[in-house]
Amino acid sequence: MGRMMFVNLPIRDMARSRAFFESLGFGFNPQFTNEMGACMVVSDPHNYVMLLVEPFFQTFTPKAIADATQTTEVLICLSCDSREEVDALVAKARAAGATVPRPPQDHGFMYGHGFTDLDGHMWELTYMDLSAAPPTP
Repeated sequence: MGRMMFVNLPIRDMARSRAFFESLGFGFNPQFTNEMGACMVVSDPHNYVMLLVEPFFQTFTPKAIADATQTTEVLICLSCDSREEVDALVAKARAAGATVPRPPQDHGFMYGHGFTDLDGHMWELTYMDLSAAPPTP
């Protein structure tokens, strides 16, 4: 049986974060979404991102919450079906208020780009053409 994965991210403003990710084409599972947390569907039925407002997020850990605008706590990487999809998602993110910290990276068989969301979390987007990947030594 495959495992489900839930990435939990602290956010400051639920309405703002939901609007941002909806503008990128992500949906939310209403069964697990309220004013404290939102279950963003990355790929149903296995991969989700839980957007949790900071006070609620804090109830899950005794540690301080990292300020993602100052430090990197995680890099989230999503696969895409093409280079064009990578570029289109970065463009949508930028239009919705994200920052783009570096230019695209082209490694021939692998192409990637990314953005920093409204709360400072870094999202990497990648397309890989495995038929063009170098052979395993």
